[in-house]
Amino acid sequence: MIKTILFLIISLFFFSSFSRAADLPAGSIKTVKGNVVIIRQNQILPAAIGEKIFKNDGLRTGPGGTLGIIFKDDSLLSLGPNTEVTISEFLFSPAEGKLSMVARIIKGTVAYLSGIIARLSPDSVRLETPVGNVGIRGTKFAIKIEGEGPSS
Repeated sequence: MIKTILFLIISLFFFSSFSRAADLPAGSIKTVKGNVVIIRQNQILPAAIGEKIFKNDGLRTGPGGTLGIIFKDDSLLSLGPNTEVTISEFLFSPAEGKLSMVARIIKGTVAYLSGIIARLSPDSVRLETPVGNVGIRGTKFAIKIEGEGPSS
């Protein structure tokens, strides 16, 4: 009986620690101007400086909106007006060799400045667009995706 209780306590601790690791923020908002929202678990939230960004968050700027994000690895992502991006994946645990950043650019203008993940593992950073993928080999670039996108 004591072994069963001990097993349950250890299991609860392990699973609660595991779920907390999945809830760690990928980064945070550093600048916001105009109409900018975060789409998180089917909820639309107003973007604000200091707000945490998580894996699977959607980011959308309006006609005059801009957004600046700094990720845990010091990468910078800037969104121009009428832009929609989803943070598909973000893993930053260099000690464990877990490094990955994937962002899906649906429409609009995005500028990216690479951080630690791209320096340690360039193949682990990818920006996906409706017409292809961009692998990161340099330090900075900008992408403009024209079109209506799914949110129009």
